[in-house]
Amino acid sequence: MTAPSESPFKGKTGLRRLINATGYSIDGFRAAWRHESAFRQVCLKAVFGIGLSLWLPLPGWGRGLIVFAHLLSVVVELLNSAIEAAVDHTSLDHHLLAKRAKDLGSAAQLASLLNIAIIWAIVLLNR
Repeated sequence: MTAPSESPFKGKTGLRRLINATGYSIDGFRAAWRHESAFRQVCLKAVFGIGLSLWLPLPGWGRGLIVFAHLLSVVVELLNSAIEAAVDHTSLDHHLLAKRAKDLGSAAQLASLLNIAIIWAIVLLNR
């Protein structure tokens, strides 16, 4: 017997698909918040950073960049957590490719955090 070429969960279309996708996304946010301390930290940084950008007398373009950078970091952390979960599901054994995948996800998050710092510096120095 051959394995199906597509997931059996891919059959929904239209409004039903949109409703299901929204539910899966909410489940993902809940799982990230519950199980990933790094996700909680990035979210709290985003709340603080976005709030501060709205409170300070900054130009609109600066606020927009700061909000975008913080939300991008949240997205990167979700993807990093997904990579880690998938690798851990595959095997908990030490493997060079598993380490590489996890390290690359971590590097992506570091890059997004550096991006936040650089954008804050640019905005504050060009007020």
